Amino acid sequence: MNLLRSVLSVVVGGALAVSSATASYAETGVVAGSQDRGAAPAAPAGGAQSGEKSSLIVTTDYIIGPEDVLEITVWRNVDLSKLVAVRPDGRISLPLVGDVTAVGRTASQLAEDISVRLKEFKENPQVSIVVKEVNSYTIFVLGEVTKPGKYPLKTKTTLLQAITIAGGFTPVAARNKLVVFRFSDGSEKDVKIKASYDDIILRDSSGQNVVLKPGDTIVVPSETMVLVP
Repeated sequence: MNLLRSVLSVVVGGALAVSSATASYAETGVVAGSQDRGAAPAAPAGGAQSGEKSSLIVTTDYIIGPEDVLEITVWRNVDLSKLVAVRPDGRISLPLVGDVTAVGRTASQLAEDISVRLKEFKENPQVSIVVKEVNSYTIFVLGEVTKPGKYPLKTKTTLLQAITIAGGFTPVAARNKLVVFRFSDGSEKDVKIKASYDDIILRDSSGQNVVLKPGDTIVVPSETMVLVP
């Protein structure tokens, strides 16, 4: 019996809830505006919905990353409203204002910056931003799993959940020699996290079942690789 499949379950998806007066969320993405912020609807009540919302990566503090798709709307100005993808260099291009840095900012911060830049050309510009697609939150699962590859992060995802998403271990997987490579952006040192499946499941070493971050690479070696000196 495959212990992994009997123990693990993956929770993926879930409706996004409105969280504050400065930004609202829907199934299409994150909405943030530089003006008229009081128009956002109130957050729905209910403990279950609140718990679900807290497990989602996309919040008011969501940081825009490369390849995310943004819908930028300038009120009463169709020519300045655009659907843009964040370039690998972290910027987007807009009429009049030119290149604007998007990576590392929230939707609200970016909307505010664009609004300030547009004041040179338009009186009291009102800018809203919808994060239409979240493409920058991804992980990589390599080695002895059924379906190795690149996977998007839609919720908080642990190491074991990621292995489940990738189809579980192959028969030759060295499941007690798991490695997570976490590469920094230069401000911190790269991290190599080792984990054992048996320790997590049988020995209550839950600390090894780390919550993954965007860009993490999980490697599941084979027993043959482990035995080679």
